[in-house]
Amino acid sequence: MRTEFPSSLEIARAWHVIDANDAVLGRVASRAAMLLMGKHKPTYAPSIDTGDHVVIINAEKVKLTGGKEAQKVYRRHTGYPGGLIETGATRMRETRPQRMIELAISGMLPKTKLGKQMYRKLKVYAGEKHPHQAQKPEAYIIGKY
Repeated sequence: MRTEFPSSLEIARAWHVIDANDAVLGRVASRAAMLLMGKHKPTYAPSIDTGDHVVIINAEKVKLTGGKEAQKVYRRHTGYPGGLIETGATRMRETRPQRMIELAISGMLPKTKLGKQMYRKLKVYAGEKHPHQAQKPEAYIIGKY
C-alpha cells in the first residue's frame, strides 16, 4: 500500500473570512492556524503546505477571557542590552490590534520554513473592510465547526 502525497498542482487553495467580532482570541487563532496548515482537508500532509488563505476582520473587537485584558503582557527585544519592551494587552489593542491575533496564530504554526510559508497566507485587519473581495472568500463561522 502506498501513501499518496498531493503535488503542488493538485493543491486547491480557498479563501476564508473569519469575523473576530466578540470571538475569543484563542478560538479564532486555533481555527485560523488549522485552516492555514490545511488540517481540515483530506489531502493534509505535515511536510507539504496544503492550507488555505485566511482573512480575519474586526481584530480590534476580539475578546480576552478572564483577567487577561489587564494581566497579559506582550514582550519583544530590540537586540540591545536592556532593550526588553513590554506592552500590555490593553495598550496593544489600542495601538496594533491586528498584532494580537498575528502573534497568537504564529505561535500555533510550525517554527520552520514551512510555517513561515503558511503565515504569509494570513491577512488580519482591524476593521470590517478588506481588499480581498476579488478572491471571493467564503465566511467561516467559528462556533459552527
